[in-house]
Amino acid sequence: MLAQLKKTADTVKAELKAYRAAMRHEKTPRAAKILLGLALGYTMLPFDIIPDFIPVIGHLDDAIVVPALVIVALGMIPPEVMQECRAKARKAEVERQG
Repeated sequence: MLAQLKKTADTVKAELKAYRAAMRHEKTPRAAKILLGLALGYTMLPFDIIPDFIPVIGHLDDAIVVPALVIVALGMIPPEVMQECRAKARKAEVERQG
């Protein structure tokens, strides 16, 4: 169980690095860069559109808004750009691990 959790965390970390690389890539459409930036910004905001003290819905907005922004942004980015960014993220992770 712990090994699976670590593997999932490593995958998420690699994807976040790939998204950062995609935001800097010159072939990434401006709209996709904005959406990825909004997703990142929304996760960092100290407040939510729907406050967390509202039962269920207050926490669901985080679980719906951020993935929706990322999914839409990824749909706009050419597949070859994301492949290149994911390869860069994997290479950086391998080099970091030594």
